[in-house]
Amino acid sequence: MTELLPIARQFSGASAAVLPLGNGLINETYLVTTATEPFVLQCINARVFPEPETILTNLTEIGRHIDSKAPDKVELKIPRLVKSSAGLESVRDNLGRLWRATTYIADTVSLESLGDLREARQTGFALGHFHRLLSDLNPARLKDTLPGFHIAPAYLARYREVQTIADPQRIDPECSAFIERHQMFAEDLEAAKSRGLLPLRIIHGDPKLNNFLFARDRKKVVGLIDLDTVKPGLLHYDIGDCLRSCCHRIENDAFDPDIGEAILGSYLGEAGHFFTGPDYHYLYAAIRLIPFELGLRFYTDHLEGDRYFKVEGPGQNLDRALGQFRLCASILGQKRAIRGLIESLRGKAAN
Repeated sequence: MTELLPIARQFSGASAAVLPLGNGLINETYLVTTATEPFVLQCINARVFPEPETILTNLTEIGRHIDSKAPDKVELKIPRLVKSSAGLESVRDNLGRLWRATTYIADTVSLESLGDLREARQTGFALGHFHRLLSDLNPARLKDTLPGFHIAPAYLARYREVQTIADPQRIDPECSAFIERHQMFAEDLEAAKSRGLLPLRIIHGDPKLNNFLFARDRKKVVGLIDLDTVKPGLLHYDIGDCLRSCCHRIENDAFDPDIGEAILGSYLGEAGHFFTGPDYHYLYAAIRLIPFELGLRFYTDHLEGDRYFKVEGPGQNLDRALGQFRLCASILGQKRAIRGLIESLRGKAAN
């Protein structure tokens, strides 16, 4: 990665090496080693984030807000911007791409799957803690870095447009049939928002498991990364996405109820004090919606020729879509048990 050294050295003249970091599907991310502190260097994907400067504005705003809290009340580290030697929050390369640098949270590990329920409880706590830390920050102070993100009715409308012009050889009958049977899910949360039942709050936007940084002994979550999608939104999108990521048994695409209980219980221990009746009521709708939504997005991208998500070969987005739809089907099969769990946790929070 020596070709990236000139960019890295605009943030630290002593940059020694640039190494790939993580496995994100959107941005290019690297770890830069220096004579002092390492930092993270990212090229923000302008196709996904058409106004990348808004990401920098939001990161500064939430950092300032969290810093205003008493230190003993903050149990999560979040990345902070590292300014260039010219005092700028970002630089552009010869192709006009925007690069930014953030602090590196050291001595941590990123998990691709949960090893036990203790790790699940820590994940739920961390997401709830993040929401609690920002619960008193006016959402209007943040920019919408990704307009339309998590707006499932819009994804459904886009799918319908794409399907009419897609190569027939790319159409998968199983995916198409699942969407037709369950397309009504797309309206659930946005309709509740329109009716004033679910308010806009500040969300992470992409709280999948590998964005939670654990201490090396995996006993505690110490950081939360990938904050590009932090924006005003519905907490239910975050909760649903976290559960989608953590409760998905890859070997059979089933939803793990024990992990779900551990995550939700810890989450509500942190965030439950500002939960309302409608917040609880729409939790199940969120849990079933997010895998449906993501499957819809993967399948649409497959039909369009894999333009959005990174793929390692033909058919990968189709396989991803099928996996999400099977996860959604598993959630539907456990509807009564999941709703019963939510009511039980609601009762505990009230006592």
